Amino acid sequence: MSCTFEQLLFALLGGFALNLVLLVHSQDHQSGFISIDCGLRTDSSYPEKTTGLDYISDATFIDTGESKSILLGDRDDYLQPYWYVRCFPEGVRNCYKINVTRGNKYLIRASFVYGNYDGQDKIPEFELHLGPDLWDTVSFRSASGAGTHKELIHVPPRNYIHVCLVNTDSGVPFISAIELRPLSNESYQTVRESSLALVSRYDTGQGANSRAYRYPFDIYDRFWTSYHDFDNYWTQLNTSSAISSESDDHYQLPSVVMSTAATTKNPSDDSLRIILLPNINAEYCSYLHFAELERADPNQSRLQQIILNGKRIYGAFAPPYLHTHTIFSASGLNTFGQYNISITRAKNSTLPPILNAFEIYMVKNFTEAETNQEDVDAITNIKATYKIKSNWQGDPCSPQLYSWEGVNCSLHKTNQQHRIISLNLSSSALTGEIAHFISNLTMIETL
Repeated sequence: MSCTFEQLLFALLGGFALNLVLLVHSQDHQSGFISIDCGLRTDSSYPEKTTGLDYISDATFIDTGESKSILLGDRDDYLQPYWYVRCFPEGVRNCYKINVTRGNKYLIRASFVYGNYDGQDKIPEFELHLGPDLWDTVSFRSASGAGTHKELIHVPPRNYIHVCLVNTDSGVPFISAIELRPLSNESYQTVRESSLALVSRYDTGQGANSRAYRYPFDIYDRFWTSYHDFDNYWTQLNTSSAISSESDDHYQLPSVVMSTAATTKNPSDDSLRIILLPNINAEYCSYLHFAELERADPNQSRLQQIILNGKRIYGAFAPPYLHTHTIFSASGLNTFGQYNISITRAKNSTLPPILNAFEIYMVKNFTEAETNQEDVDAITNIKATYKIKSNWQGDPCSPQLYSWEGVNCSLHKTNQQHRIISLNLSSSALTGEIAHFISNLTMIETL
């Protein structure tokens, strides 16, 4: 991304007094939001002053880790959720457990702002997992002002998720914030019900050095930053009119984002191009958002089509006047190299093409088998009864490399779930009665 995370956060601080009425009105949309400030003091909470979002401490979501604060002088550059971190100097895998609504679609965002919290001025690299599956590797460009965020659109198959940080011997893992935002289940659809990891999300109508937008302007709290990789070739259009979304529009793009658009700097040019150099072994989905901002004269028309790597995949079409129209690829596209999207002028169009905003995601197929839910419930109750902490976090059996100490499992081939077949608590110095929850481990062979 051409706009760094620290620039994004700083931009969110500037010029926010655009519409205080909108801020108050939008509080209704926080229903279902989960906003966790990692490292915040236990039992603490606060409304973030800039966005109005309500943040809570992470203490009830995890048993391990240490709370640290970034350097005091850096706080002015960041919103309050990034002032503290929870770091994990002990253990290979440390996991948050967050309750969700099973089957609902969520935007899940994990944020990381180093802020030299440890005084070492040395940035780490580590893995971020969702449950037993690798979500992404967390790395930073530099120690000075280092920060990044990872976003995933995901439908949890259970009534909770695990967000895990995994130490890869390249420094101590840490995290600043975890945010979950419920989405419409009809939005961001994929053919195989895959998850989607954000690659880029841009407001193309904003010029360089423009501010970024999130909640309350975006009811789903998506981050929209300016796209200026092609400032020499693109120019911006804008309107003071509001851009509306139909009630059945599942994306609900912010009017402030859609009221600007990019078009060709030279009116005679025929195309706007988005070039992405992706991982050649991955699949991608794109979501392109359009709205006409200019009322055309009777002898004018704007017709355009979408070209992917030289092949037309949509069009010709005319963007609707002052209304949002989203065009997306529901199936993952494996381009085996360069990902080149062009919005081109169609035949007989008198006006050049426009593009208001776009999103590109990498398709994630999470395939690691999870532990049978009845076994998870039983072993979780055993953990609570005996107050076992050690490395008992995340999925008990999966992946095998991080399975719980003293727990052995077998993969049940019929339903592709792990079952606990052996439990060894001899090193835990336990006393008292045997927990009756052990009897709920119905496949256990050795105790």
